[in-house]
Amino acid sequence: MSNTTLCQRHLQLGTWLQTGSSIIAELADASGFDWLLLDLEHGCGTDTTVLPQLQTIRRATPIVRVGAPHPDLIARSLDWGAAGIMVPMVSTVEKAEACLRAMHYPPRGDRGLARMVRGFDYGLRPAEAEMPRPVFFAQIETIEAVENARAIAVIDGVDVLFIGPMDLQLQLQSYPQRATRDYDACLREVSEAAKAAGKACGILLKQTDDVAVYHELGFTYLAIETDITVLREGYRRLLSPWK
Repeated sequence: MSNTTLCQRHLQLGTWLQTGSSIIAELADASGFDWLLLDLEHGCGTDTTVLPQLQTIRRATPIVRVGAPHPDLIARSLDWGAAGIMVPMVSTVEKAEACLRAMHYPPRGDRGLARMVRGFDYGLRPAEAEMPRPVFFAQIETIEAVENARAIAVIDGVDVLFIGPMDLQLQLQSYPQRATRDYDACLREVSEAAKAAGKACGILLKQTDDVAVYHELGFTYLAIETDITVLREGYRRLLSPWK
């Protein structure tokens, strides 16, 4: 995924994979999503389910969300073939830089190099081939992160400012004395920060009805629903006439 692709204005539609199932990952990929998020923060899968899911994703761009910026899990996910990493609660420049150090090889970062891994086609890729550049989705989920969004966005290596709507709204409700903006103003600030830096902006949505509204605000990386919520609502519709 190039920076040109990241900054384009047309929609990149994705969804959250929380079950850890490689079958559902394969189905989501075949369904035509542009990108898929393997969720290790709140999902049911573990790091042992990441590789089987990645092996089934052939069309969409696979992104792994780690629960925290653990360098070992970030490196393993990239070695296994993830195109990028999403990290929650990236509230400061220092936190963003720590994530980038874990994602990049020297001199940009501290990631260890192994050419026999899946990310290098198990050693079949020529040694002189360009090293794959991981994509970094920095999650903006706190009042502090919104205040620092412009400084985070300009960092080389930060590709997408991705709002976590539930956590951001919870922060605004829990700490009103700290807030300088309401939720809608926070959305505008993050979108404008990304645009000013030539970066992309994204958010997780609960329904497709909101896609046009958020696209108009400048959000191009939109994740719609999760595999769990899609299954839940599908089961409820099946049973609702009889229950």
